[in-house]
Amino acid sequence: MSAEDILTQPQPPADARVPYGADPNQFLEVRLPRAKGPHSALLNIHGGFWRAKYDLAHTGHLCEALRASGVATFNVEYRRIGNAGGGWPGTFEDIRSAYRFVQQEHSRFHLDPDRSVVMGHSAGGQLALCLAAHETSLHQSISLAGVVDLKKAFALHLSHDAVAEFLSGKPDAVPEHYREADPMELSIPHARQWLLHGSEDDNGAAGVQPRLCHAKKRRRANRGVAGDSARRPF
Repeated sequence: MSAEDILTQPQPPADARVPYGADPNQFLEVRLPRAKGPHSALLNIHGGFWRAKYDLAHTGHLCEALRASGVATFNVEYRRIGNAGGGWPGTFEDIRSAYRFVQQEHSRFHLDPDRSVVMGHSAGGQLALCLAAHETSLHQSISLAGVVDLKKAFALHLSHDAVAEFLSGKPDAVPEHYREADPMELSIPHARQWLLHGSEDDNGAAGVQPRLCHAKKRRRANRGVAGDSARRPF
């Protein structure tokens, strides 16, 4: 399946659409394995530079593939730039609410609460790492082509200054927003993190990955922590 197919073909239907809040954009598309649980659970956060014109539809194919491999998937929709309450911190508050909802309802969905993973693509990668930093019960976080160095992304003017739009200003104008949201600024010692990015990605975000990888390696070395193993996140 090509990238064009993913964007144009209808996504496989979810088992259910479940609200985690009162806003129309606060819902989860739930796909549960056919086998008996308890299942490992993945909260998937779609990207689109945090903007309302991009939604969760194209990530349904990925969630369906993971469900077929035995993972319960929760594809989260959330308020974005252009929605009332979207942007920082409202967007992130939605992600935290969705995660906590899944954890609280683990019996309802036959989940193993100790086998939870968050995964995000593009802007969702930033939200996934940010969630791991702020929720100490989360021990696995995956960034797929994530925008994970917000000051670097701001300097590169990615997607017509999407970072400044998301955080409501430049780094020197709202430094507290960058401290709270930027994975480069966040300590995540309790969670294993995977940062995956294609070398031929042409959207400009590939250039923001190396600094975070190097920074995390330095932090681990300074703490005397051995490197991560290749253990699967599920």
